[in-house]
Parts: sequence; structure tokens; C-alpha cells
Amino acid sequence: MPANIKPLTAMRFFAALWVVAFHYTPSLGLGMPALVAKGYLGVELFFVLSGFILSHVYMAAHGEGRFNYAQFLWARLARIYPVHIATLLGLAALIGVAGLAGVNAGEQVVVWASIPAHLTLTQAWGLAPQGGWNHPSWSISAEWFAYLAFPAFAAVFWRLRDRPRLAAALAALLALVLNVGFERLAGFPLTRATILWGALRIVPCFALGCAIWLLWRADVMPTKRAAVLGLAGSLAAIVGATVLGAPDWFTVWLFGALILSLASLTTSGSKLLTSPVWVYLGEVSFAVYMVCIPWELVFSKAVQRIAPTAGETLAWPLWLVMFGGVLPAAMIVHHLVERPAREIMRRHGVPFSRRRAPPAERMAQVSAARR
Repeated sequence: MPANIKPLTAMRFFAALWVVAFHYTPSLGLGMPALVAKGYLGVELFFVLSGFILSHVYMAAHGEGRFNYAQFLWARLARIYPVHIATLLGLAALIGVAGLAGVNAGEQVVVWASIPAHLTLTQAWGLAPQGGWNHPSWSISAEWFAYLAFPAFAAVFWRLRDRPRLAAALAALLALVLNVGFERLAGFPLTRATILWGALRIVPCFALGCAIWLLWRADVMPTKRAAVLGLAGSLAAIVGATVLGAPDWFTVWLFGALILSLASLTTSGSKLLTSPVWVYLGEVSFAVYMVCIPWELVFSKAVQRIAPTAGETLAWPLWLVMFGGVLPAAMIVHHLVERPAREIMRRHGVPFSRRRAPPAERMAQVSAARR
């Protein structure tokens, strides 16, 4: 199996744009198309992909007794924590400067009681009920929960490695049960949970990603034709499901088919979505996701300050500048914070650890930290 599945990296960029469109489109004041209105499901797509990628890099090592939990957590922390802290500090600095200029960021953003949870990546565990600060960071708190629980996921799915279809069926059933059960108990969909139940929201998606990796490992789409047809069919089904208002758990199932098809493109020899441009945009996608709300806040406040209007809507030209501006903002964060901080953390390794990982394990950690 290839170490770097480039189409999946590229897919992350489109998932991030879907989320950004969901957050930004209300600023136009024109309503939202059905496909855009389901943009919050881009987070589910990231969660399923996370289960797939971590299974690809680490599950066999866990099953064969070669897994180093401390090194694993450090590699994952290096992937998400520097950007999280940078955006948190940057947002706090911007709020401070704005306050001096007489611009109030609002009580929904500045929530001092939530700071400890944000610093410990537990803001999606019900420990920061008031939220605040950079709201999208709830999802990396949910990711951190899944990282901590990864040995449990790996133990279950490695036992099913020779029965991948059963694993996929059980994961799909888990997604159905958790989503339907949660909505009946809580009164709203699990796919809309963030601060209070975000840690639970990732569980069915991550499990599905683990199962999809087993299917891919079993080579259920052995030819390029099968992979291309699977990709076209899953994309059409996803668009149809969102437009027709299908249950969110059904769309999550389709995300599994999409990821399986994209991964199978690589093993079948296809070059689709493997160009350096697409791969680079996929690598920047995490920063896109993390800076989209701070950038929107800065841009909208600046517009209101320069040219006050009666409402909070933006004209099309201004909206396009805001939407397009999130990419260069993310590129700056990616190159000045994400990549150098990740390299530094990888280079120094786990603090207070006496054991140095063997070369093969270090290479796996480097590969995983880049994803």
C-alpha cells in the first residue's frame, strides 16, 4: 500500500472549502443552497478520513505489538496543537487591538472561563459549555479524543482485518444507531453537536474510517475503472443526498464510499488529484479550516468600521474578497506556524522519553505528522 495517498490529501481542501462556504454564505443575506447548507458535514468527512489515515499508518503496528502510544500522541499533537495555539493567541491579540480601537468582539467570542479547556484540547468534551474564541477548534478537540482512544479502535478493527465487509457493516450500523439515538435523546442531530458533544460526534465517523481502511486493504476496488465509477457514483450520491435532505448519517456512509474510491485510485495507478497543486492545497486545508472564522471576524469588523451599513450582510464583491482571502491567510499560517512548529516538535521527540524510536517507526511518525 502506498505511504502517501495523494487524492485523499487533495480531498481535504474541498472539504475545508465546503465548511468555509457554510460559515460565510449567510453574510450574503440571500439564503443558502441545500448543498451549502450541509457544509457542516465537511467536518464529518474530515473525521472519517482521520480514521482511515491513522489506521493506514498505525493499525498494523498496533496489532503486531510495534505501537508506541507516547510517540503516536506526540506526532498527533505536533500536527494540530501549534496552529490551534497560534490562532488562539492571534485572535486574543486582535481582540485586544480592536478593543483599543473601540470595536467590541462580543461576549460570544471572549469567554475567559473556556481558556483552560482550549489549552488542554478538551473544549468539545463538555468542559467549555459557553464555547467562545475560535469556534472551529472544537473539532480538533474531538480529534484529540479520538487520538487518545485510538488503541481501542485499533484493537477492535484489527481483529476484523480478515472480515472487512463485516467491519464496514458494523461501523455503518454504529453510525446509524448513534445518530438516531442521540437525536431522539438530545432533540438535535449529532452532526450539529460541537462544544458539548463534539467528542461523541467523532466516534461513528472515526470508526467508519477504520473500517474503510480494511476494505481498501482488501483491494475491493482493484481496477482503475472500478475506482473511477466509485468516485463518480459516491460524489453524485453525496450531492443528491444533501439536495434531497437525506439523513446526515446516510451522507456519512457515502463519505466512506468516497474515501474508498479515492484511495483505490492510487493503488490502481490513476493520476487523478495527484498534481503538486492539489496536494499542496490539501496540506494547507487544516490552516484554512482553523483561520476561517478569525479571518471572517477581522474582515467583517473592518468593513463595518470603514463603511458602516445598516445590517451585517456583505455585497458580492466584498464577500468574494473575504472568501478568497481565507486561502492566503491560511498559507501564511501554514508556512510560518504549522510546518516549522511541527518539524521542531518532531525533531525533539516526546519530552522526558528515554526511548528513541527505531528508524522505521520514526519514518512512520514523520509521514503521519504531515497528514
